Amino acid sequence: MFKGNFRSKAVVAASASALALIFATETFAADVTWNVSLWGKRRAFTENVEKLAEEVAARTDGKFELKLQYGEALSKSRENLDGISFGAFEMAQICASYHPDKNPSLTVLELPFLGVEDLETESRVAMELYKQPAVVQDMARWNATLLMPTPMPQYNFAGKGDAPTKITDFDGMRVRALGGIGSLMEAVGAVPTSVTASETFQAIDSGTVRAASFAPHAHLSFKTVEASNWWTKNLNPGTVQCPVVMSTDAYNALPEEFKTALNEAVAPALDHYIKVYDDTYAKWWKTLEERNITQIEYSAEELAAFAEKAGPIHDAWVKEQSAAGLPAQELLDFVKAQIKG
Repeated sequence: MFKGNFRSKAVVAASASALALIFATETFAADVTWNVSLWGKRRAFTENVEKLAEEVAARTDGKFELKLQYGEALSKSRENLDGISFGAFEMAQICASYHPDKNPSLTVLELPFLGVEDLETESRVAMELYKQPAVVQDMARWNATLLMPTPMPQYNFAGKGDAPTKITDFDGMRVRALGGIGSLMEAVGAVPTSVTASETFQAIDSGTVRAASFAPHAHLSFKTVEASNWWTKNLNPGTVQCPVVMSTDAYNALPEEFKTALNEAVAPALDHYIKVYDDTYAKWWKTLEERNITQIEYSAEELAAFAEKAGPIHDAWVKEQSAAGLPAQELLDFVKAQIKG
């Protein structure tokens, strides 16, 4: 009898605990949860999204959660815009150069030698571009709304083998380069390829490509620096445009207070990102020294030779995109005016 009573009490206690856990879970569960598709792992590149999620949760008392999904848990990196378009998830980072035909208006920011000098300028210019009607319309084709940029520093090349100390040294070199940087490298005789970020270390290490253009954080994250013996310190050919986009339908369905919280979280998210990137650069310089990597500094004459190759690329972009119905010259002029401030 005692044994039976004891077991009965234990069952009652366990049931009470289970109910308490359920109620506690329900009490603290978010009212709205958005899945956010990212790739790779947490790194400087994703710190704007990390801070965004933190800010949104704080501003809504945990009622609006951005659930960050790394690796390729939700989608491959090149398919994030497609995922947004058919509602597979509510938010994602994308890179315009992964699918330039799907977001041609954004590729204006990937043209080489635009003259962007820092992340603050790049962030400001991108946010202004996102408001342009042609850009809004371009993204609307994918049910996507641009929320904020992931302002990327100027890409430079890390590579293996003989260091290219002048423009002619790139002739015939296979390089990992996307977007406008890829066009620029093709113009100087290199052979650009679109190897994915996660495959780039192996590509350099095996000799499939000689060099890759990344921002410093990506050279660290994807370990290309470990396969390289030189780096182009001051080439600064351009960068890529990798915004955070959200499903327009999902955004429109949010309560107004959640929309406000999301929009107001953008500024602190970008401020945090830029601070993190300052710290990343400190680590980058130290890594170059520790690995005894040659830092190539091009002369003014060599840089001018590179820049001269950019003009025709800008003209070709305007011609191609205008033929496709985009107000390309207007967008390029707008970006250049914004850069000048």
